[in-house]
Amino acid sequence: MQLTDSEWEFVDPYLPIGAYGLYPERLRQQFEGVIWRFKTGGQWREMPAEFGAWSTVHNRFRQWRDAGVFEALLDGLIAEAAKRGEVDLSLVSVDSTTARAHHDAAGIHLGQDVITAMENAAEEEKARQKGATPKDKMGRMPGPDPSVKSGDASDGGGNSA
Repeated sequence: MQLTDSEWEFVDPYLPIGAYGLYPERLRQQFEGVIWRFKTGGQWREMPAEFGAWSTVHNRFRQWRDAGVFEALLDGLIAEAAKRGEVDLSLVSVDSTTARAHHDAAGIHLGQDVITAMENAAEEEKARQKGATPKDKMGRMPGPDPSVKSGDASDGGGNSA
């Protein structure tokens, strides 16, 4: 990916100079290497030699990422396009939500008894979260535990010596 001179003139001011050593001689080629990486989807190690050593380009990318260069560059591009009247931000929508499921989850078939049990469990969980008293399997409110004797230290009402 070759940047035109006008594109490079726009990008160059956003790149930090001196923060990570001397101004590199091949800064433009390194930036083009980053563009190549994300445009092609190739691995860093597969990068053509014309962009420099892949490890150098990768390190430069990480430095720019950590310094917020790409966010600033995007903001600058949007501002420049807005200045020219070439952008309508009301049409911008980004959703990076990802939902992954095991490949066996597709087309699952459940029996009615399993569906009923899952619905009951969901209702019990909703009630528990709302602070409702849980019911037993027969739908009755559980009574006091007969194994706990009155006056035990566990009931909190007894006197301790």
